Amino acid sequence: MKQIKYCTSIFLIIFLTACSSLQDGSRASLPINPNENVDFSSSKLKSIYFAGGCFWGVEAYFARIYGVKNATSGYANGKGIDPKYEDVVKGEEGFAETVHVEYDPKRVTLSELLTYFFKVVDPTTINQQGNDRGIQYRSGVYFENKNDEKIINASVAEEQKKYDGKIVTEVLPLENFFLAEDYHQDYLEKNPDGYCHIDLSILNEDDDVGDKSYIRPSDEEIKEKLTPEQYQVALLDDTEPAFANEYWDKYEPGIYVDIVTGEPLFSSRDKYDSECGWPSFTKPISSKVVTYHGDKRYMMDRTEIRSRAGDIHLGHVFDDGPEEDGGLRYCVNSASLRFIPLEEMKKEGYEDFIGVVE
Repeated sequence: MKQIKYCTSIFLIIFLTACSSLQDGSRASLPINPNENVDFSSSKLKSIYFAGGCFWGVEAYFARIYGVKNATSGYANGKGIDPKYEDVVKGEEGFAETVHVEYDPKRVTLSELLTYFFKVVDPTTINQQGNDRGIQYRSGVYFENKNDEKIINASVAEEQKKYDGKIVTEVLPLENFFLAEDYHQDYLEKNPDGYCHIDLSILNEDDDVGDKSYIRPSDEEIKEKLTPEQYQVALLDDTEPAFANEYWDKYEPGIYVDIVTGEPLFSSRDKYDSECGWPSFTKPISSKVVTYHGDKRYMMDRTEIRSRAGDIHLGHVFDDGPEEDGGLRYCVNSASLRFIPLEEMKKEGYEDFIGVVE
């Protein structure tokens, strides 16, 4: 049973747990995990550590964010070795209940994970999240890679604009991390009606930019619509010449959409000059609008990106992008895109996406 500082909280949790044992405790009360059938075998995983109150909910939450391979509960940045839960709750060793998140940066970026993190924590409270109080419940983001610090600090600075009070979430190098006891791991999987200070239904919110209106036409219709070069690139997986394509040096505000379906894919705000001769972006508008595929053609080992709704060839994603923006470079063929200037977005039905450009 999770120990809470106040007796009333203890009795409340005991009561709720007892009630849940009388119910048909099914996993249906937890959001679906989109990572269950994802193949991470070829992924170059990265790690980040989140402290956001009771780790039962934090672990279940991050495990259900697409692109996260593992989320494990533990104790971080305290004094001593191999701490036990009974000692951690006393607060004397200074450990924080923390979740180690291993993720595929080609499926979800650190910036996106930070956005998810700040959705479920109050970064202005000291040593408290929800009803849980104590130094072990402080909020923090702990990193192993020094390059991650810039990304985290940028996210905190952006988040600070939403609050009058000062954000007190720690941003520190990871000093140590010890796995929590087995009964803490996947706690809400084992006890779906157990205590959780996080509203996991947030994961069911439709924050996806795509919808069913982006339908792929038939191949015959596509061929009639596209130029021969566009068809060769988008449908036959070809590559257009570097420095001799429509958008490689275009930087005016707007969005880039799938040439076949019109689904929004990239924002000019995330476009940069990579000096490669093709349009380069640090990320798509949403991680869900592109799909990733191994590509071993031409004796190379690359990751191809395709559009979700249109399933057309876009280009490839590489890990040599700007570190401060996540380290990825989405190298895209102009022939697979259509650019819509900011001033024409409302007229063309993309008013809802003006915010990702401005």
